[in-house]
Amino acid sequence: MRTSNQRTNPILKRQIIKTFAQTLADLKDPAQVETFLKDFFNESELETFAKRLAVSYWLKKKRSYVNIKNNLKISSATIATIQNMLERPGMKLAIKDMEAEEWANVWSKKIKKFIKS
Repeated sequence: MRTSNQRTNPILKRQIIKTFAQTLADLKDPAQVETFLKDFFNESELETFAKRLAVSYWLKKKRSYVNIKNNLKISSATIATIQNMLERPGMKLAIKDMEAEEWANVWSKKIKKFIKS
């Protein structure tokens, strides 16, 4: 889908972005979100956004540019661009949530092992 070169009214732009965000927030579970995203974005768009999140997470985990570049098949320039985004509030929030989920999964496995003992 190509977009027009004309600018959207700023008030309307804010409104449609809020509506999009609310639509995502209203989906009940990750499977529903995944279904929506696969239908809403084309394969390339979805992969681009997913890779952006993966790069930011891996950078926070101190993976090297070479490791990220080789695994995700992206350029060093793309990694550098994402590196510059890491201090943005939205990126910090997403990474914090991902780290919390990772922590919960690790402890859940430990607790399950303990209970089975």
